[in-house]
Amino acid sequence: MNAGGRSINYLRISVTDRCNFRCRYCVPAAPFSVIPHDQIARYEEILKITRLACDMGITKVRITGGEPFVRKNILSFLQQLCAIKTLSDISITTNGSLLTRDKIQALQDMGIRRLNFSLDTLDSARFQTITRRDRFDRVWKAIMTAHELGMAPIKINTVVIRGINDDEVADLAALTREFPFHIRFIEYMPMGDSHMEKQQQVLTAEIRQRIETGLGPLKEKPHRSYDGPSKNYHLPGASGVVGFITPISSHFCSECNRLRLTSRGYLRPCLLNDYEKDILTPLRDGADETQLKEIIQTSLKHKPRCHSLGQQHPKDIPISHMTSIGG
Repeated sequence: MNAGGRSINYLRISVTDRCNFRCRYCVPAAPFSVIPHDQIARYEEILKITRLACDMGITKVRITGGEPFVRKNILSFLQQLCAIKTLSDISITTNGSLLTRDKIQALQDMGIRRLNFSLDTLDSARFQTITRRDRFDRVWKAIMTAHELGMAPIKINTVVIRGINDDEVADLAALTREFPFHIRFIEYMPMGDSHMEKQQQVLTAEIRQRIETGLGPLKEKPHRSYDGPSKNYHLPGASGVVGFITPISSHFCSECNRLRLTSRGYLRPCLLNDYEKDILTPLRDGADETQLKEIIQTSLKHKPRCHSLGQQHPKDIPISHMTSIGG
């Protein structure tokens, strides 16, 4: 598939908008309702859409939420997803709190090797402040279990927020000296009705300066296919990777190869643009494969060349909150 000269081969699938955390930068400040179950795409519908997208050139899938492991029978669904032979890469983004050793082993047995953990602090009290849940020990145990069982690369995604966890960036980066983890610092994206203020945003130049002041110079690493938008570096003597994802300070829109399928069954060609195309309703109404593929192609025609976040006067600030999209 193609969108404005960009080859689209990556589908991010949100299997639920529900999450067992309430992270302050993700969940909207105002009360909100979860999507009713009958409006959530069923597993067989997600698989149908995924197979059609694979026919059109998708080779890589990432499963997201909310928190994907809160959805019942997720392992059975993942097993069926792994049976799609044209998919060369399947990965999962998770907060890790529901991942037991048995579940991680089951993922490995299916052939899934890559997990992205969301973790914004190494301090258990601060973790509870950020997520509103006292589950740091569970998350850290899941990360270490995945490491012990040979999952690789293990990526840890950290959203840096001024006044909350910006003083920890060197400590988090230092993990790469002890473990072969990819510690990826993500610039906060103002979306929807968030609890965070724009002035709490910390951009990559400052994050990098803090790391180098505390730990020494970062050396750039060659870009690899599974790095995605992350610009990767390593510290002297470190086996792991320090990465920066820069949606605000340095757009990577021209390299974006992603299409998103939300848990409501909408195709979203850009995370930071509110355009969505309903594919679930036509599927339930009996649309044939040709018609469904036309919907996929139509959605890609609306993939913008560039988002406007980070500009002085942005044209489009997404009103959708992250839990409704899948990140």
